[in-house]
Order: sequence, then structure tokens, then C-alpha cells
Amino acid sequence: MSTTRATAEEPEAHDGRSAVRTLLRLWPYVRPVRARLFIAAVVAVFASCMGLVIPLVLKWMVDGPIAGHDSRGVWLGALWLLLLGLGEALLFGLRRWLVARPLAGVEAAMRAGLYRRLQRLPVAFHDRWASGQLLSRATSDLQLLRMFLAFPLTFLFVNAVTILVGVIIMLVQDWALGLVILGPALPVLAVCIVFERRYHLVARRAQDQVGDLTTVVEESVLGIRIIKGFGRHRSQARAFRALAGTLRGTELHKARLLSAIWAVIVTLPELAIGAALVLGTVRVADGDLSAGTLVAFLSTALALRWPVDSIGFLLAMSQDAATATERYFEVLDEEPEGAGEGEGAGAGDLRAGSVSPGADRGLRFHDVSFRYPDAPADSAPVLDRVDLHIRPGESMALVGTTGSGKTTLTALVPRLHEVTSGRITLDGHDIAALPRQELRALVAVAFEEPTLFSASVGDNVLMGAGDEAGEAELRHALSVAQADFVHTLPQGTDTEVGEQGLSLSGGQRQRLALARAVVGKPRFLVLDDPLSALDVHTEAAVEAALRRVLADTTALIVAHRPSTVLLADRVALLSGGRITAVGTHHELLRTNAEYAWLMAGADEETDRDTPHGTDSLEEAAR
Repeated sequence: MSTTRATAEEPEAHDGRSAVRTLLRLWPYVRPVRARLFIAAVVAVFASCMGLVIPLVLKWMVDGPIAGHDSRGVWLGALWLLLLGLGEALLFGLRRWLVARPLAGVEAAMRAGLYRRLQRLPVAFHDRWASGQLLSRATSDLQLLRMFLAFPLTFLFVNAVTILVGVIIMLVQDWALGLVILGPALPVLAVCIVFERRYHLVARRAQDQVGDLTTVVEESVLGIRIIKGFGRHRSQARAFRALAGTLRGTELHKARLLSAIWAVIVTLPELAIGAALVLGTVRVADGDLSAGTLVAFLSTALALRWPVDSIGFLLAMSQDAATATERYFEVLDEEPEGAGEGEGAGAGDLRAGSVSPGADRGLRFHDVSFRYPDAPADSAPVLDRVDLHIRPGESMALVGTTGSGKTTLTALVPRLHEVTSGRITLDGHDIAALPRQELRALVAVAFEEPTLFSASVGDNVLMGAGDEAGEAELRHALSVAQADFVHTLPQGTDTEVGEQGLSLSGGQRQRLALARAVVGKPRFLVLDDPLSALDVHTEAAVEAALRRVLADTTALIVAHRPSTVLLADRVALLSGGRITAVGTHHELLRTNAEYAWLMAGADEETDRDTPHGTDSLEEAAR
């Protein structure tokens, strides 16, 4: 799990793109459902305008039937008011029905797009980003976007049309009172502009802090054994409370901004309505204005209270959606692994055994150097001009001190990282010219830290094979990895192993990872210390079966134990980021002091782990 987190300070360095321009990036996802959204907006406009007809009916009733004491006219007016109210309610219900299904589809499509992009992004991206930040983008951020498309997007338009129509109606009825109502327009507009700028930064900070909090929760759940084992639940709780308190403070800041704009947006129009009421009443008393006109005018003004009062709420939701859109596209804008794939021989050619003319067969590193992308430019490379040739059908053990770059070197073969300079070839074909999917069908890997998924044992193992692999291949791979323990599990190979495979022991997980590497019978095999978690007896049994597999493949094996070294035909010593010696195990023991020192230390470890001790490296291996 990465501990790198996007901090709340990062959004303040954004490129200054407006909320509208940011939200316009959603158009490709909205375009397939634009017809229904447009119809829903039109329906909502009709519903809202229908509400503005009610004051006109009231004017007719006051100046007509009520003034003339016509009870039948009053009942007729009441019927019209009832029908208008029902019509408005039905139209708003229709609007909600129109947007519910398509917007759920938009959210699902965006989530699927984010997941696809995460699968295609390089390992370096996942090393930098905390998993909680990515989870929050796939869940809470997308929910904010669906809410925005369902409500604020429509009602910013609907309320604007409603306010425009309502103002026209009021001006037509009495232009003087209409100007009084319009008095707060400019102050409210200025407040909205200031609010938009300030709220954007706070909303972004809050969403990033939600991602930080999600990361802490996820790490606490996955690392619960460590927390309990070391009694660190109090310190973890303090860390959680600190982040939760920070998020609470940010949310309260958002609430204060929202309350400030609401105070202005609600108070100024209310004062204008009060002034219009006093002025209108005086004019009715003077006979300059009919009572029905004043009732209709004030009813229209009151009908516009919700569209005006909701401006702050809708702007806040729109800003939340804009920052969620920024966070979503931060991931989609990252360069995927497949960008700029070269043209070259396909995996089918390599499976057929084709070799470039004059090229070396097998796996070869040509003057390969590597520096991590985020490393300082003046720092020493992790790997420096590595030259290494593993012949077809040969097994090469890679030995070196901790931190010498062994794991990094193995990660370059399946292109989990790209070489900084030099090249790597498989049977003479530059791997940079191979599509990654085809390259990884040729090269199988088993890492020292095995990762299992929340799936059955069989599904976890068969991930290393093509779709054509079946029960026979599964049984063979489990046999090679000495993983017959799976048959004693409650449902055998159909047993769910649980998240990260933590229901199994470390050795069991490592054996399943090894089975996954060999199940597809790959031409090239990369093993990163695959037997480190096994006891001596299980290791010996795995090695015996693994020798048969290695006879038919070209393999690079990171090794620490002498017994693992003896699996290989030759050994390469990696020191200071360079290959300093290559030879057989016995040759290097005689001619290379560093190798002899490494193996002597490993031999002492083997002696301590072996029940009866041994006198030589070869006996320890046996």
C-alpha cells in the first residue's frame, strides 16, 4: 500500500480553469443521454412556469369573483388552482423519472472508464498515489457528479428561466414595483462571484481530505494484524481522529461560506419584497393599484423565493461537482502504459520461435540503465549499464545484497517499469516494440510478496494462463508448487481465499503465486525469490518439481538461499547497480570474494534453519 497522499494544498496550484470549463469535460459522457436530459429540463421549465400562472389566477379571483361576490367564480378559480398544483407536481415527477435511469448509466460508464484507466496506468503511477485517493474518486466523487447532473445542472437553467419569466410578469403588472424587486440583483451577483472563487478551493480541499481518510481506514483494515499484534490501535485511532478533525474543520468552513451567501441571498430579496408590499399597499389605498394586481405581484415574488434562495445551494453543488470532475480527470489525464507502443514483432512471432537475423536468442539486457521517474536528476541510477545474457532454456540466478536492484531488474522484463536507457530483448526482439499485453503473455512472474485476490484458489492460479487453461493445467501447476494443501480446504480449489489471501499462511500464498507463474507454461519465467517463505522440507520438494519446469523455459531467478541458487545453470552477481560477475555457483565461490561472502552468510542461515545442520552448500540445498 502506498503511503503517498494527495494533500489538501495541491488544489490551490490548479491551472485556474473555470468551473464551467471543467464541467464541460463531462459532455462526452452526457452526450448519449442528452435527449432525455433536454426533455427533462423542458418539462421542469413548464412545471415551474405553471407555478407562475397561479398568481394570475389569484388576480382574476380577487378583482373578479371575490370583488363581485360571485361564489361560483370563486369555486371555479379554486378548481383552476388545484389543477395547476397537480400539473406542476406531476411534471416534476416526470422530470425525475426521465433523469434517473440515464444518469445511473452515466455514473456506471464513468466508473468503468476510471477502472480501465487504472488498469492501464504504469506501476510508477500507483507507487505515487494512495489507494484511498483513487477509491474516493471512484465512489464519492462520482456520486457528486451524478447528483449534479440530476439536480443542479437542470435547475440552474430552470431557475434562471423561471426568474426571467417571473420578473417579466411583475414588470408587466407594475414596472415601479418590479424595479423595487430587482434592486438586490447586482449585490447578489457580486456575492455569488466571490463565493464561487472561495468555495472552489475549500471544496477541493475537503474532497482530498476524504481521500486521505479513506486511505487510513483501508490501511487499518488491511493491516489489522499488525495493529493488533503491536497494540497500536490507540495511535491509529489518534491518526484517524486527527484527519477526521481536519476534515470536520474544512466542512465547517464550507458551511460558513454557504451560510454567508444564503444570508445575503435570502435577506436582500426579502427586504425588497417587504418594500414592495409597503409601497403597493399605499398605492392600493390611494386607488393607483388594484388589490388583485398587488396580490398577483406579491404571489409572483413569493413564487420566485425558492429559485432565488436556491442559488447558493446550486452554486455549492456545482463547485463540488467541478472539483470532483477535476479529481476524476486527474487520473484519466495520466499517460497510460499503452501510449506510444512501438511497431514490431508480435507475441505470435515469438511463440512461433522467430528470431531477428543475427540477434542473440534468449533473454538479454543490452547496456540497461534505470532511474525511477521521481528520483532527482543528479542521483545515481538504480541500475547502471547492465549487460546480461540468459541463453534459451537456461536458468540464471540473480544474487546481490539487499537494495542492490535485483527486484527492479526483474520488473523491467515485463515492462512494469521502462528502462531509462539501453534495451532488453527476447529472442532478439526488443520488448519496447512489443505490445505489453502480448509481452506479458510470454513472460510469467512470481513476486516475493505474493498478492492474491478475493476469488477462489482456482481463479487466482488460472490468472497466469490463457482462457483455454482448465482443470488439468490447474492440477499440474499446484503439483509443481507443492500446493496440494488446497484440496484440504472446505471447497477445494473453489474455496474463496479472502482479501489479499490473508486467510492463508505466507508459505501457502507464495506457493499459489508460484503456481500462477507456471500454469501457463511460459517461454520466459521471472521469479523474485519465490521460495523465501517456505520451510526447508517444502522448499526441497518445490525445487525438485521446479527443476522439471525450468528445463523447458528461460528463467531469471532472484535468489538468496544457496538451495535456490543451485536451481540455476549459472549465477549473476549484481553489485552497485552493475553485473560484476557471471559464472557457475562453484566458479564464483572460488573466484569472487563478494559472492563467497554472500553465500557464506546465506549458508549460516540455512544451518540455523536445518534440523541437523550440514557441512556444505550442496548438502544444505539437498
